[in-house]
Amino acid sequence: MIDVRRLAVLREVARHGSFNRAAAALRFTPSAVSQQVAALERGLGTTVVERSTRGVTLTEPGRLLVEAAEAIDAELADARERIDRLSSARERLTIAAFASGGRILLPPALGRFAAAHPEVELTILEREPEDALPLVAQGRADLALAYHFDGPPPSRPGDRARFDWTPLRRDPLRAVLPSTHPLAARDSLHLAELAEERWILGCLKTNDLLARYAHLAGFELTVACGATDYFFAQALVTAGVGVALIPEIALSPDPALTAVPLEAPSPSRFIGVATPRRPGPLHPYVDELRALLTAP
Repeated sequence: MIDVRRLAVLREVARHGSFNRAAAALRFTPSAVSQQVAALERGLGTTVVERSTRGVTLTEPGRLLVEAAEAIDAELADARERIDRLSSARERLTIAAFASGGRILLPPALGRFAAAHPEVELTILEREPEDALPLVAQGRADLALAYHFDGPPPSRPGDRARFDWTPLRRDPLRAVLPSTHPLAARDSLHLAELAEERWILGCLKTNDLLARYAHLAGFELTVACGATDYFFAQALVTAGVGVALIPEIALSPDPALTAVPLEAPSPSRFIGVATPRRPGPLHPYVDELRALLTAP
């Protein structure tokens, strides 16, 4: 029989990439962590980590065990949530959402939901997708409003993800310029026409995305500011610091700014709803809220 406590130790080793860092996180000694992993390997009759001077990496059996550990943790979190609901006087629903989506897309759906279900206690967590999706997978959020950039969605049917992804909408990035900019009156622009501009990032994750599209357009990106807020980025555009790429739903209604569509190839982000993937029924209100979010 596999000891679930040893699975938890292995998961920390995988998360941190070394026995020492896993030991610090668990408040164990490194030798105790090593002994737990070794005992797990003896019980299984196979290695679960490859040890080297650069740290440790999982073997294929190790990866399978970590997936099992994460699934067990999610099931326990879900069971705890269900037990809490049984002992609570009110139903509860926890939603994780990224800031611009939470500002624009979430309130109308939540307003209709709250009007229909005043008995449900809503908790909203502001989280970027890299934090929101694990919360859903671990059973710590019932639903997440999230996004991904160009490429495959974060979850597809039949894969090993522990959440399901329902596409919601494409959110194209627009070139945001001061209204006095010589190109502001254009109906559309090719990114190469902005090659000499200094750029303001409204989200640090867009740096690699914008750099890749700039490379396709034949120029190197010059960054004036790496902001973490789209509204701050647009304020800097207004001040004449540079230009920006801003998702459509995060555009400010500012007459001093003009948002111009980009000609292909042009970047987009893709917004969707993540819900838990596990045996048994979902939270009774998750499907209803997902339907409200995805309604036309």
